[in-house]
Amino acid sequence: MSIWPSSATWWEACVADPTLAAWRGPWSVAFKVADATFAFADGQLHSGSTPQFALIAPDAIWEEFLAPVPRRHHHSIFAMLARVPDFAVRGDQFTFLQFSHVVRRVLEIGKWLALGHNTPAPPSLHPPLGQPATASAVTGQYVPVGDHLIYCEQAGTGRDLLCLHTAGADSRQFHRLMADPRIGAHHRMVAFDLPWHGKSPPPPNAIPGSWRLNTDLYVDLIMGFIAATGLRKPIVLGASMSGEICLELAYRHPDAFTGIIACEASEQIERRQTPFSAHPQINVGYFVPEWIRGLIAPQSPAECAADITWHYAQGGPAVFFGDIEFYAGDWDARERVGRIDTNRCKLFMLTGEYDYSCTVEHSAATAAKIPGVLFQPMQGIGHFPFAENPALFAEYLLPILTELSA
Repeated sequence: MSIWPSSATWWEACVADPTLAAWRGPWSVAFKVADATFAFADGQLHSGSTPQFALIAPDAIWEEFLAPVPRRHHHSIFAMLARVPDFAVRGDQFTFLQFSHVVRRVLEIGKWLALGHNTPAPPSLHPPLGQPATASAVTGQYVPVGDHLIYCEQAGTGRDLLCLHTAGADSRQFHRLMADPRIGAHHRMVAFDLPWHGKSPPPPNAIPGSWRLNTDLYVDLIMGFIAATGLRKPIVLGASMSGEICLELAYRHPDAFTGIIACEASEQIERRQTPFSAHPQINVGYFVPEWIRGLIAPQSPAECAADITWHYAQGGPAVFFGDIEFYAGDWDARERVGRIDTNRCKLFMLTGEYDYSCTVEHSAATAAKIPGVLFQPMQGIGHFPFAENPALFAEYLLPILTELSA
């Protein structure tokens, strides 16, 4: 007996789904999941096409995926492709990448039915957040840093807490954290958009698509921003790409910071580049958010996941690709992390349980090389801790801020 709903029931639910209906357009694709084939012509389901690719996994893997809260690495297509050897996409890989958002939605509908619910499936299977506080006190301004005009925002009062956004994103990632009165009562949270990101424009006469980040440029931009804004020995917080640079800041400029909090950070991880994020035949407005979605923990609130994917859908040409050139190519700190002096600057490392890009094991191996570092896994969190579940992340962050204040 199949663990999925019947093909007919599943197919009918997809026909009636408002999300798939909203995506209708001049495109066609056909694929197979388990015993069910889904063929779209002009963006609408029809019957009779030969599948171009198929999602293949034993029932035990699908059972993990269909759990109300899957265990780590079984919560999304891209997580399973990266970390579950028995899961595969067979057939036309390029077409799969072009339509990964359609595949994900079809799987969501199948899971909703398999869990015993009636259609329509909600737009997201993440739990609703309810009524969170909003960062109404955020103020913004532009600051010249070298040849760049940098947009920055701030909220709260007290010790400076410099917040660094992830690859391809911008300072909006911190709006919900900035709304937390427990943090804002004692810390002035400051976040800025890297050049080409968010509200920070490219430099004059720059060629669209030419942005490429590297370690030296990244450090120079951060230290230049600190000098331009007069931040006084701030605490610095980053994740993913900005978590990696936190390690570099701890190595190069330990006396410039009160403390450093590096999330989702590792000395080096191979095969992190996503070449299709700059491919002219792939709609990056759909593909990049879909890739990012798989890095978010299933427990993270739907509104937060929607914020993250929307931000990523708005990136400039090859900006996400250019950021990943830093931490998938240029970044390699294997010979440096062991020389970080935590007596000069306290270093904390936090990594989310559901991060399949920089796993808990990756971060733990790096932390083991750094004398005096304090490392902690974060349960129920993925790759974007301060953006995907700020309330839960604050429970890990606040004790660190208290220790640094002491």
